[in-house]
Amino acid sequence: MQPPDHAPLPGTVRFAILGPLAVEVDGRPMPLGPPKQRLVLATLLCRPNTRVSVDLLMEAVWPEEPPRTARKNLQLYVWAVRRLLGSAGGDDRLTHTLGGYLLKVAEPELDALRFRALARAGREHAARAAHAEAARLFRQALDLWQSSPLPELPGSELLRAEADLLSERRIAVQEDWAEAELALGNAQEVADTVRELVDRHPLRERLRAAQLTALYRTGRQTEALAAYDGLRQQLARELGLAPSLALQALYRSMLAQQSGPAERRAPGAPPRGLPHTVSADSLPCDTADFTGRIQQVAALVDALHSGGGRTVVAVGPGGTGKTALAVHVAHRLHQEFPDGRVLVALRDERRAARPTAAVLAELARLTGLPGPLPEDIAQAAARWRAWLADRRILLVLDDAPNESAVRPLLPGAGASAALVTSRTPLAGLASVDRLGLPLYSPPEALDLLGRIIGPDRLAGDRAAAERIVAASGLLPLAVRVAGLRLAVLLHLPLREFADRLAEPHAVLDELAAGDLTVRSRLADCWRDLPEQVRTAVLRLCRLPLSRPFTRDDAATALGCDPGRALRRLEALVDTSVVISPSGEVTAHTAQYALPRLLHLYARELAARELAAAQATQEAAVPLLAGASERS
Repeated sequence: MQPPDHAPLPGTVRFAILGPLAVEVDGRPMPLGPPKQRLVLATLLCRPNTRVSVDLLMEAVWPEEPPRTARKNLQLYVWAVRRLLGSAGGDDRLTHTLGGYLLKVAEPELDALRFRALARAGREHAARAAHAEAARLFRQALDLWQSSPLPELPGSELLRAEADLLSERRIAVQEDWAEAELALGNAQEVADTVRELVDRHPLRERLRAAQLTALYRTGRQTEALAAYDGLRQQLARELGLAPSLALQALYRSMLAQQSGPAERRAPGAPPRGLPHTVSADSLPCDTADFTGRIQQVAALVDALHSGGGRTVVAVGPGGTGKTALAVHVAHRLHQEFPDGRVLVALRDERRAARPTAAVLAELARLTGLPGPLPEDIAQAAARWRAWLADRRILLVLDDAPNESAVRPLLPGAGASAALVTSRTPLAGLASVDRLGLPLYSPPEALDLLGRIIGPDRLAGDRAAAERIVAASGLLPLAVRVAGLRLAVLLHLPLREFADRLAEPHAVLDELAAGDLTVRSRLADCWRDLPEQVRTAVLRLCRLPLSRPFTRDDAATALGCDPGRALRRLEALVDTSVVISPSGEVTAHTAQYALPRLLHLYARELAARELAAAQATQEAAVPLLAGASERS
């Protein structure tokens, strides 16, 4: 990875958003045009290599009421940006696709992408206890920043939100760097550096933990204890909260060292018993408009209430709200798990399974498990379980790809428990409870829609609202997206939106709100499916959309006998691509269905494959004719 000040090679393009918006070609800054044109470019660069809808671009350019000519003006701004980018790597960088625009940017070209790649690499090294290399990579990532993101474009609320997200990632990497340097024994450098950061972010407990540890290790024990007391008072005054349990444990360790006998240790080494710790509660906020799922919430709370090494797997198709449900239940169980509730993702941003070593390292960091874990996975997992056995912690293991990603993380003996979310039932896991998560019932879907668009608007045309949730397939994600879209399009009558969704070929285009799109979630789910499952779905999608199908219908579509069709349906139920219309996911039901939106998505793919095959066949005809004439 080149450092930022490396002399550019011929044809080098650099985009910058970690500071003022800038574009350089061969080291020469390019003129970026008027403010609204800059807003368009900045929005596209904040979401590189991703479709950005026209609605989202209009929201960025005109935060309040757009003019009547907004779409036409936006086309002019996009044209100007495309002309600018023509000198920055070709005219195909900015393309129009599916009601939006996609800007193609390579990782070395955009500082935000380089920052993310360096941070990811640093965390992978930290998980392997390669702290020197991790600290170097974190420093390289931080050196890419010039100032706060896009400070010259303050008028767009959407861009302010993007800038806040980037800034949040920056402070997280600063915390990563501090922890890596502490592991190397560089407490003085950490103490000097994080002082200003703590002044700007006084309530970040992970940063505070690094500061307290650094102060204590440099012989400034009184300052460390005073800093903790200051945080305790501030949390109580501003939020009515106490410091996290892990931070309290760090404080008690410092007190114990203060009152205990003096010890001899190497310079920079941590005092004996002083843990490396951060907050043991890492849950995201509960969903403010969490809706329905009364039976499922009660079942999960009841199953996890006793703890005792219990594991529960919440199973359902993509978009059914498994993560939201798990987070909601974990918040309900704060008293049952006083030592913390910790959520970790088991897939990375590309939806690949994360290495077990990286997940164990994250769990150790989040819960305050002291010292680096062994490199051997079995030994690391054994140490994790032994440490967990003395505590009462709820693990939320999100989006498990398979059984092997989960087994090393689960609690053994003791009072801790685990709540796992997955699209498959993880049948290979023994001694676990499983809870199927069906699609919404119509009342639940209407309730969520009303919470987003307002109950009065829903009551004004309830029949249209019922059509909207039905066309959304009662999929919680799709209902939410429909609601968010209507919440932006305040003047769009519900009846008109319902009419749009009545056209099967237009549904997936309409179910998009900013960067939250049902199509992209379906594409993620589709890529995760085994090839034989995708083939079966492409055949089953030929069946009518409007009614369930039987085992015999499936046998006809799949081209096999009914007995084999039943076995294949069982496999499809396991992968959550076939459901029961009643909501019970069981292979013994008399009727089956593809979820409505998956059915539509598969039809699109099948039509695309058919068109490609026909084009290939038509292209081959002249070649065959020519060969015949020559013979």
